[in-house]
Amino acid sequence: MDIKAPRVVVAGGHSAGHIEPAMNFADALRRLAPAAEITALGTVRGLDTTLIPARGYPLELIPPVPLPRKATRALLHIPSRLRASIRAASAVLDQVQADVVVGFGGYVAAPAYLAARRRRLPIVIHEANIRPGAANRMAARLTPHVYTASPDVRLKNGTAIGIPLRPAITGLDRPATREAARRKFGLSTDGPVLLVTGGSQGATTINATASGAAAALQRAGVQVLHITGPRHSVEADDPSYVVLPFVDEMQYAYAAADFAICRSGAMTCAELAAVGLPAAFVPLPDRGGEQRLNARPVVAAGGALLVNDANLTPAWIESALVPILTDPARLAAMSARASATGAPDADTALARHVLSIAQQHRPAR
Repeated sequence: MDIKAPRVVVAGGHSAGHIEPAMNFADALRRLAPAAEITALGTVRGLDTTLIPARGYPLELIPPVPLPRKATRALLHIPSRLRASIRAASAVLDQVQADVVVGFGGYVAAPAYLAARRRRLPIVIHEANIRPGAANRMAARLTPHVYTASPDVRLKNGTAIGIPLRPAITGLDRPATREAARRKFGLSTDGPVLLVTGGSQGATTINATASGAAAALQRAGVQVLHITGPRHSVEADDPSYVVLPFVDEMQYAYAAADFAICRSGAMTCAELAAVGLPAAFVPLPDRGGEQRLNARPVVAAGGALLVNDANLTPAWIESALVPILTDPARLAAMSARASATGAPDADTALARHVLSIAQQHRPAR
């Protein structure tokens, strides 16, 4: 096998926040080295068995090992559940003759890292969150190959490259796609559009507040594309207020919109910055402030607003957002500032690093 086509094991599971950047990296690696053999490690917990096969990658399951957020040296002493999971991960590494392990955190990452260490394989880490989880904090002590979403991520040996995103997002030309995207959702091609989303599961506060401001938005001539999440519903009689439970291809929602109200998960912040869509970020109040930190760079740059969950009200939308939504010059300025904080080539950058690391690890065959 040519070294340009390495055998790579990707470990990032349980949540979409771990799986999505892992799969985006895998796609980029395959574009650079089409013959690369890529195997994903996962567990039966979470979204692994749903999301990973849908992206076309073989999935090998190992026992899940949830770890506390706080990394300690005790993790290296390998309690029994972790030991069994490491054995299973080691068997996969042997089976596929892995050249490198690339981890993104989550339940599957720690066993993969420790199995790779036993096999003396290079370990590459990517951390998307401002506050790294225990697996990546532990593994950062084992490898110099650590890549992060931003310089604000405090992780040993960390190099900031951004978060790997889909080309459908990073290659989006919002102005060129706007008219078609609006027609796709039944929106008028004229006037401002507010995108409202609470993420894949929806957000009760955001849903209730946006629907409560529907009349004020209508009076101001603002259309709304409201993605409620599959478990939520919102009543809307106005045709300029479009309600959908889910949108599979979010690039079209971003193209249709001029502004967004949303949570500030790491992937959401990265995607909006990449497409230059300004937003009002409403961090989850129960994550120890992590989502607030995710939004900090684009807010500091002037490309977004930050509002506490408790302060998000229909009156706030009317007083704070409507003046922005009805000011094209301000929208354009915020869009440019948001775009300046984006990292649209993170997937390719990480893939190139991994190819180089694999090449250094084993001679050409």
